[in-house]
Amino acid sequence: QVQLVESGGGLVQAGGSLRLSCEVSGIRFNVNTMGWYRQAPGKQRGLVATITSIGNTIYADSVKGRFTISRDNAKNTWYLQMNSLKPEDTAVYYCNLVTPTLYGPRQYWGQGTQVTVSS
Repeated sequence: QVQLVESGGGLVQAGGSLRLSCEVSGIRFNVNTMGWYRQAPGKQRGLVATITSIGNTIYADSVKGRFTISRDNAKNTWYLQMNSLKPEDTAVYYCNLVTPTLYGPRQYWGQGTQVTVSS
């Protein structure tokens, strides 16, 4: 059974930093694409960042230069380092994993972790 367990959310003042972690079990890790998405109240869930198995990254324009996604294959874990946080970064953050299967890509989600940035 595939499980994604997130940690690292919390309350921080504007300009501060947080690091989110997502550990996966029950799946072969290094062939997958991992990512982070977020959902603010009243808004749709949207992409924050992704990282492929070979380390290629994509970032939402709103977080470029402030957030960094990374992965540790030895720990089956990926991270989102968030610096220079702004109140508009407040949201529930979800980690995401996409894995290839014979029937096409399949994705899994973490349980979500709240990030609140105060002004």
